[in-house]
Amino acid sequence: MDCSICSAMPFILRPPRNTICGACYEGARTIITLTNRNDHSDNTKGTDNKTVTGLSASSSNPSIKGFVNALKWVKEMKEMEEELNEKLNYLSRFVVAFRDHIHTDILIKPGNDGPSIPAHRALLAARSDIFKNILDSDGCKAPPSDTITLPELNYEELESLLEFLYSGDLSKEKMEKHVYSLSIAADKYEIPFLQKFCEHQMLGSLNSSNALDILEISDTCSNLSLKETSLNFIVKNMEDIVFTARFDAFALKNPHLTVQITRASFIDIKNKRLGV
Repeated sequence: MDCSICSAMPFILRPPRNTICGACYEGARTIITLTNRNDHSDNTKGTDNKTVTGLSASSSNPSIKGFVNALKWVKEMKEMEEELNEKLNYLSRFVVAFRDHIHTDILIKPGNDGPSIPAHRALLAARSDIFKNILDSDGCKAPPSDTITLPELNYEELESLLEFLYSGDLSKEKMEKHVYSLSIAADKYEIPFLQKFCEHQMLGSLNSSNALDILEISDTCSNLSLKETSLNFIVKNMEDIVFTARFDAFALKNPHLTVQITRASFIDIKNKRLGV
C-alpha cells in the first residue's frame, strides 16, 4: 500500500494524508511513547537527536524505520511552511507599495469617470504584455502624471484588478462580486494567472442561476473548457434554466449560444435513447 509519509513519490503526488503503512503507523505510536517519556524526564536535552540518528543508522526494525520516516516528513512539512511564509511576507511589500502609493509613476483611470488609481509602470508591464505594449508606446513615454484608461472596468473593478496584480490574490467577497468583469479583463490584457483564478471561482459556484452568465463569459473569453462545463450543466438542468425570464433575455442577446444549447440538448436526448 502506498504511504503518504514514506512513499518515494514527490510530495505533491503522494496519497492522501490518511493513507499510511503499518511501519509508519507503528512509528507514530513510538513518537507518542517517546514524547510521553520526555515529558517526565529532566535530562532530555540532546537525547532526541542522538536517539533518532542512532535508530536511522543502525536499526532494521520496521516500526523504528517508520518513526524516522515520520520525523523526516514532519521536518519537510515544517521547512516548506516556513519557506512559504517567508515568500508571502516578502511579496506582501508590493501590496504595501500599492496601498500607500509609494513611488507610483502612473495613474489608472476606470471607465465610469471614477477617480484614478496610482500604480507602478514596472509592475503592470511585468504582469501583462498588453500593459507593457501600452506603456512602451510613444503616448506613455512622458512624465509620471500620465494616465491610462481601462474603459471596461468601473472603479471597484479596477481596484480589484490592481490589487490582484500586486498580491496574486483577492478576497472571496471581491472575487464573487467582480469575477465576470475580472475574467473579461484578464482575457483582454492577457493575464493567465487571473484567468485561471476566475475560472476556478466560476466552476466552484456554477449553479442554475448563474450558468447562463458563465456560458456567456466563457464564450466571450474563448475559454473552451469552461464553456463545455457550463454548457453540459445547462443541458442537464434544462427545466430549471430554460423556463425563466433570464433565459428569454439571454436568447435574444446570444442567439448563437442558444443554438448551441439546443443542439447539445438534442444530442444528450439521443445519447440517452441509445444508452450511450
